[in-house]
Amino acid sequence: MRRMIKFCLALVALMLRGYAHAQPTDHARPTDDSLRIYAVDIWQDPPQSWGPGRGVYLGKGLVITAAHVVTPVAHTKPRVHIAGMELPATAVREGDFERVDLTLLSINEQKLPVYLQMRRMPLCENKPWPGEPVIVAIPEGTARSDIMLPSLLPAQFQKRFSTVIGDVATTGNSGSGVFDAGQKCLLGIMSRKITVRPTSGAGASEKKDIAKYFVPASAIRAFIPPEYRF
Repeated sequence: MRRMIKFCLALVALMLRGYAHAQPTDHARPTDDSLRIYAVDIWQDPPQSWGPGRGVYLGKGLVITAAHVVTPVAHTKPRVHIAGMELPATAVREGDFERVDLTLLSINEQKLPVYLQMRRMPLCENKPWPGEPVIVAIPEGTARSDIMLPSLLPAQFQKRFSTVIGDVATTGNSGSGVFDAGQKCLLGIMSRKITVRPTSGAGASEKKDIAKYFVPASAIRAFIPPEYRF
């Protein structure tokens, strides 16, 4: 009987040890930097003085960005900087800053390295939830933030901007991708800063950035024409 008990205890210990080794750890999860491969810069040709906008490579030669990043300027054309190359881009569908701040661009997929031709960035299926950790990626790096409660915004912004993050200074600007920190899917595209002017105090005359709004994946999915979805 004692031998049987010892054998059972030893078996349980081995099972627990194997279970512990099977569990993912913080060191084993994919790094945030793995998302930088999908982050692109978007320039006007000829280049504009304010520098590049940002965008996200979705796959199959498609790039999603904010509409106002590629707002037509006289005698200019958008170019996408990706994988160390600058490729001319054409607009598949153009949105509007005040309505749907998105534009879908197309580049020549055959000119991309094979490792990019084979990649796809899925759109998140789940609706963003308050407190959800996110990653904002640009070609130069990544930054973490989390989803804010819209109720924390001034009343005039709460209904209009329901998907926001609170870290303004450290995260990417217009066109940057906002990714789910766990699933690494695309949660949205950065659109604009939300700015207020304090009503009292020493800095009452200065505007203050309090949040950033991003266009959610559900809007991106509806924006992409059916023939370009995958």
